[in-house]
Amino acid sequence: LTLEQALELLTHVETSFTERDFCMITLFLNCGMRVSELCGINLNDIHDNRLKLLGKGNKERIVYLNNSCLTAIESYLRVLNSGEKIKRVDKNALFLNRFGKRLGVRSVEQIVEQCLKEAGLDGMGISPHKLRHTAATLLYQDAGVDIRVLKELLGHESLSTTEIYTHVSNKQIEDASNRS
Repeated sequence: LTLEQALELLTHVETSFTERDFCMITLFLNCGMRVSELCGINLNDIHDNRLKLLGKGNKERIVYLNNSCLTAIESYLRVLNSGEKIKRVDKNALFLNRFGKRLGVRSVEQIVEQCLKEAGLDGMGISPHKLRHTAATLLYQDAGVDIRVLKELLGHESLSTTEIYTHVSNKQIEDASNRS
């Protein structure tokens, strides 16, 4: 997704549990996490502005939460803890389904599909994993994050894996030419 499309997606999260789903989309677009990492987040994994993720091969990594992420988490937890929408069964999981149990990968995929449809972005082949690509590309292109930092943020072993997630734009080529 482009930056504009990502913002469009965020403004069209209108589901039966908007706060939860907005929080998930926000984390995908800002942290570049895998869907399995999102589903595996426990409440005690959040410390101030840091979030501990359990990635591939049971490797732990820390991602830092920006203000958008922190606000989305706070809003979600406020509604969750009120008991208005869900009665908590799983005491550890951050993201819960309507039965109060940990949200599964397929459910997250369906929620993302629904939000994309609401935003008019369906039919583009976008999935939670493509939101990971979007986060990486936007961090690289628009925020100017160094590819080595991006490698750590995404939890990659190899820099060549990270390069797959970055797409060089014509604007970046033009800017590089102007700086030389």
